Amino acid sequence: MLTFLYPWFFLLIPLPWLLRRIWKTPHTPAPALRVPFLNRMEAARDGTHVTRVLRPWRQWGFDTLLWLLLLTALARPQWLEPAITRTLPSRDLLLLIDLSGSMETEDFTNRTGETVDRLSAVKEVVGDFLTKREGDRVGLVVFGTAPFLQVPFTPDLELCRQLLEETAVRMAGPKTALGDAIGLGIQTFDQSEAPARTMIVLTDGNDTGSGLPPVEAARIARSKGITIHTVAVGDPTTVGEEKLDLEALRGMAEVTGGRSFFASDRQQLEEIYAEIDQIEEHKVATVSHRPRHDLYVWPLAVALALSWMRMLIPIVRARRQPDAAEPTGRLRVNARTFELELTEPARK
Repeated sequence: MLTFLYPWFFLLIPLPWLLRRIWKTPHTPAPALRVPFLNRMEAARDGTHVTRVLRPWRQWGFDTLLWLLLLTALARPQWLEPAITRTLPSRDLLLLIDLSGSMETEDFTNRTGETVDRLSAVKEVVGDFLTKREGDRVGLVVFGTAPFLQVPFTPDLELCRQLLEETAVRMAGPKTALGDAIGLGIQTFDQSEAPARTMIVLTDGNDTGSGLPPVEAARIARSKGITIHTVAVGDPTTVGEEKLDLEALRGMAEVTGGRSFFASDRQQLEEIYAEIDQIEEHKVATVSHRPRHDLYVWPLAVALALSWMRMLIPIVRARRQPDAAEPTGRLRVNARTFELELTEPARK
């Protein structure tokens, strides 16, 4: 789209006419000889040089065109490209996924109703949850015996979903270092400048090998403005290292102002993530930019070319006319009355 950065320059269009009205040039009529047969006289001239003067309306049109071209260049014409929009993240969301050995227990179902292990069901539900978080930056931490940052914060939700699909049970070790995973998540948030920070922890066991107790890690997260939601999956009746400590998970969430959930099957897990999606409302903020290309050089170049033509054309015409050996006089066409002015040559 064509636009002008300084369109008010076009208000100067009548300026030359106003200046001419204010400062009028005194005109002194000169004696002239009326010749109705100028064309025949010019064709049959003998030693007489006849110079044509540009008609007033042509001169006015030429000057007006130059003035308009100069004003157009000063107005700085620009071509606007289609808008380029970019989504600004309004929230940083970190997912903590348990990959301990107990996640291979086959007590969940997939979309088709087939019995699958817990991690496979989590991948499906969390993957669908990610597709709804447009406008957020999402990160992924996986943990077992030790935590690992699988995906740093990124607005590329498809990449995060793909790397989640590549995870496998026990790839981070067989145990559950939940407290250390939260500590790694807190370190990851140190690089975040988002106004809202949320951590969603999914596990099917209690902490069995952390150097940092989970509740203490939750207190540190609260001091840094991080909200933790906990999601427990599996069988709450298990004992030993695979025991599901619902009380500890609930305490972690309450410390940071989050919510605690429990899912015993895939349907409940879907409902939990749908509720979290409602709780952690995401606002999409976008900025747009329209690239501009300056075009002032084109009217400026045309005006310059016309000015050169105006100066060169009389020179070229004068060179093409044959010179008289001894001119006896000069006839000049009066610009206003189309009369001829006879001028005597200078005597030696």
